[in-house]
Amino acid sequence: MQSWGLSDQGCVRPQNQDAYQIVQLDRNTLLCVLCDGMGGAKSGNIASALAVDVFVQEVRQNHKSGMTREQIDQMLRSSTKLANFTVYDQAKQFEDFSGMGTTLVAAYITGGRATVVNVGDSRCYAVNEEGIQQITTDHSLVQMMLSNGELTPEQAKSYPGKNYITRAIGTEPTVECDIFRCSLEKGDVLLLCSDGLHGVVDEQEILFEVVHGADKENCCQRLLDIALMRGAPDNVTSVLVLA
Repeated sequence: MQSWGLSDQGCVRPQNQDAYQIVQLDRNTLLCVLCDGMGGAKSGNIASALAVDVFVQEVRQNHKSGMTREQIDQMLRSSTKLANFTVYDQAKQFEDFSGMGTTLVAAYITGGRATVVNVGDSRCYAVNEEGIQQITTDHSLVQMMLSNGELTPEQAKSYPGKNYITRAIGTEPTVECDIFRCSLEKGDVLLLCSDGLHGVVDEQEILFEVVHGADKENCCQRLLDIALMRGAPDNVTSVLVLA
């Protein structure tokens, strides 16, 4: 496996409140995690960095070679819950951090299979020559309205409340995460990204850059360049894994 990541504050935000890590857990296992912080200039970056650090540390402590699907699911759930409690606890203890929170999307990749955990509206996509598939489901107001038939996909793109998320790390004492699985063949790509990317660059553009772009090594930069050309109103972060 090969992997790359890139994060940029964009054209509007005064600081970058996204955070990510890519960690080689053993010879055959890769962990990628991406968080998009919120809560104002004082604390959004703290929430995302703290959640990433705690999540990665917990997975490192519990990871073992040859884990079953159930063990992997449990490890990712418990790591998410610990990240949530840690951010929540810091927000309660310190006035400057009050109200902070973050999204979290992570992929644990081993043996040609990815297990993805998600809270919020940062996304994971699987991409190959056959097309692009969104693996995660957003925890957002817009997604709820789409699922209920209250909005069309076209209307959702410009809906005023499209940035409102319904679930986040650190805003409540406990949190429920979603777990997804997908198989990866040699040459397939897994892409994690914040809404600063997927809210500006559409899926067909992502597909084109991943599959037909000059090389995978510079793919995150090409995607960022498209977002920047369009004004990049939010922080832009992407992590790409080539199986």
